[in-house]
Amino acid sequence: MKSMKFPKRYLIVLLTFVSTCVCYIERVGFSIAYTVAADAAGINQSSKGTILSTFYYGYACSQVPGGWAAQKIGGRQVLLLSFVLWSSTCFLVPLDPNRVTILVVARLLVGVAQGFIFPSIHTVLAQWVPPHERSRSVSLTTSGMYLGAAMGMLVLPSLVKFRGPQSVFIAEAALGVIWSFFWFKYATDPPRSEHQKATATGFGESLLPTKASQKIKVENGGTTARTSEIPWKRILASRPVWAIVVNNFTFHYALYVLMNWLPTYFELGLQLSLQEMGSSKMLPYFNMFIFSNIGGVLADHLITKRIMSVTKTRKFLNTVGFVVSSLALMALPIFRTSAGAIFCSSVALGFLALGRAGFAVNHMDIAPKYAGIVMGVSNTAGTLAGIIGVDMTGKLLEAAKAEYSDLSSPESWRTVFVIPGLLCIFSSFIFLLFSTGERIFD
Repeated sequence: MKSMKFPKRYLIVLLTFVSTCVCYIERVGFSIAYTVAADAAGINQSSKGTILSTFYYGYACSQVPGGWAAQKIGGRQVLLLSFVLWSSTCFLVPLDPNRVTILVVARLLVGVAQGFIFPSIHTVLAQWVPPHERSRSVSLTTSGMYLGAAMGMLVLPSLVKFRGPQSVFIAEAALGVIWSFFWFKYATDPPRSEHQKATATGFGESLLPTKASQKIKVENGGTTARTSEIPWKRILASRPVWAIVVNNFTFHYALYVLMNWLPTYFELGLQLSLQEMGSSKMLPYFNMFIFSNIGGVLADHLITKRIMSVTKTRKFLNTVGFVVSSLALMALPIFRTSAGAIFCSSVALGFLALGRAGFAVNHMDIAPKYAGIVMGVSNTAGTLAGIIGVDMTGKLLEAAKAEYSDLSSPESWRTVFVIPGLLCIFSSFIFLLFSTGERIFD
């Protein structure tokens, strides 16, 4: 009997899933390690917010260049280079809150390197994944972010406690190097035999990086030049693209504020110790992992069974996810117990992840050939949300501390969570008005 062959595209999706998992272990890890080190050094909340947001400046700068590089060079190669760069930086840089310049430069470098990751991943997935598998493949890949965040929240506080904050950097660098080895060994471009079947459905050979002068065969036996021009004006003027951009901004505003400030909320707002909370502190991110995959499977089911069109499916899941999340975010300061705060933040982040089956897959619906480019544009907005949200939250908390004398009252945190809640309602309305599931870029 012949053994069942494991499709190569599944291996590619699995490796991209692990890549996002490792990246978010790094991001959560820095937040945890730096918070401990900064608190020990007496750094104020505003200064902490500035350092925590520095990563996103570098991340914002490399989103569109990352999409361009993935389109021209190849997502597979760019993704590998990104991992090597940020892993090396983590390994070499000391974690000392008083050496601000070194930390700022290091976080900028890590941000620039990781900014290439998601445009590269979308380019790779657009090459390998057929349309009827897109929702669950993208959802599985991006759910690695949340599993990584959950694992980081579970394991890294103990690592910091027993081995010190610097040990987190070493562990993150080791994970990056291990992933790079497996990607270098097993990742390839799609075989040409698969391209011929794939091109008609909007992925495959036509998405591989090529030179502008390269010739391809046409039906009458002649040749024609393959264009490599990217329709920048059409992309930037497209309402469906802007619908994705607005929702990406809101998603990441909420995610990055919670990811960077939830540890502070638990410790200063609720007077809880992260170490003593045990595994419960990972539940919000683990819930994101579960709901992200539920959203992907549900979206593909609604589309393949013709229960809803692609457009209606994207709008339905995006709206449900963002509206429920907005309610949970605005209710979060009301809950003053560990169980209540974990439940509310889990609902907020879980339904945000469900909403990704709407806007986050939409890149490949409307522009499969330029998925990395569109992802780069929309993720730039998401990164700006990180810069604005994380830094502004630090300033809001510093002002609240001056007004209420400490950060233990619900009033001192209300504005922090109401802002992303209102943004979720606004963004879902924009997506309902302007998004589409039809292919608009050839």
